[in-house]
Amino acid sequence: MKKLMAVLVSSLFVLTACGTAGVSVTTMNVPDFAKKITDKSVVLLDVRTPSEFASGHLAGATNIDFESGTFATDILKLDKAKTYAVYCRSGNRSGQATAIMAKDGFKSIFNLDGGINNWQSAGNPVVNN
Repeated sequence: MKKLMAVLVSSLFVLTACGTAGVSVTTMNVPDFAKKITDKSVVLLDVRTPSEFASGHLAGATNIDFESGTFATDILKLDKAKTYAVYCRSGNRSGQATAIMAKDGFKSIFNLDGGINNWQSAGNPVVNN
């Protein structure tokens, strides 16, 4: 039993170290996210569908649809060294998207807790296409 535990613990350390070293994924509340996206070097990424994006999105956001079937390849075209602020409707898709981005080697990623729903509930503006 002790040998099995030692193997499991060792495996956990190896798996934790693989592919995630130096990666920072932070879930932020609305006020912190709003402050973060004022930094002009931060790329604002909306991972909702194009129709959701067109109905209202954060100013300056780029739309890459998480549900498109090509999300994993689409994000590989992005600069992994940049900082990304990611959101969706409720935080579910953006949480999944940021996990994929972290696994793919993106270094600095921020997720909006509660998504655009919380953003709008807090009285923040959206723009329409």
